Amino acid sequence: MYRLMKAQGLRSQTGYKRKPRHHAGKAHVAAPNHLGQQFDVLEPNETWVTDITYIRTHEGWLYLAVVLDLFSRQIVGWSMQGQMNKELVVSALLMALWKRKPKQTVMIHSDQGSQFSSYEWQAFLKEHNLKQSMSRRGNCHDNTNRGTAMICQLCKH
Repeated sequence: MYRLMKAQGLRSQTGYKRKPRHHAGKAHVAAPNHLGQQFDVLEPNETWVTDITYIRTHEGWLYLAVVLDLFSRQIVGWSMQGQMNKELVVSALLMALWKRKPKQTVMIHSDQGSQFSSYEWQAFLKEHNLKQSMSRRGNCHDNTNRGTAMICQLCKH
């Protein structure tokens, strides 16, 4: 094939040059995966998982953030807004803290969404003595079984 293409003065394209992109703001920050797919916990307020789902309404999309206690499998905090932003997830976590008033450090596990990797979210966790844990990027198995995927299933029933 190469010989025929060379005789015709043709060359194959081996790649595409990408245009340089300018990224605004600071780089994405990911926390380690402290949960490690250990979805069975021994006491309440030890590990909470959080996620966002969306609900279609006649007036448009609504975004629902929930916080679930892995021990009781109960939703301990939630927030619903018309925009998916960091205030949505902070409000849900604030409700969970207000309801449960944990005395010890609670691990908060989430995906690597921009809301959960924001500096405001991290500052809120640090201020309230919460330990951040994140799923590995692109690994859906970190959130399956009975983790954050459970939240979406609960919301759709």
